[in-house]
Amino acid sequence: MARYTTEMRERALRMLGEARVDHPNQMTAIRHVASLLGMSPETLRVWQRRYEVDAGARPGVTSDMVEENRRLKRENAELKRANEILKAASVFFAKELDRPTTK
Repeated sequence: MARYTTEMRERALRMLGEARVDHPNQMTAIRHVASLLGMSPETLRVWQRRYEVDAGARPGVTSDMVEENRRLKRENAELKRANEILKAASVFFAKELDRPTTK
């Protein structure tokens, strides 16, 4: 479960954008805003990086692509499990067909 709400994240990023002009560099602005909000500067720094990547201002994998990759990995794992079950079933039924029947 996320520790901070989406609204809190958006508010923190807005505050950071506003505070940036009053500080000599981004990290001092991050430290200032994080201390005002009672959070770790690293949390805010990561949020800012993610925001820049999602906006296309920084190279990297967007949040949408990360989520799509997770979804595809889950789907792939589910399909692999289904294939294993089908393989086991086909072996079972092949043995049943090969067994001589006595009537």
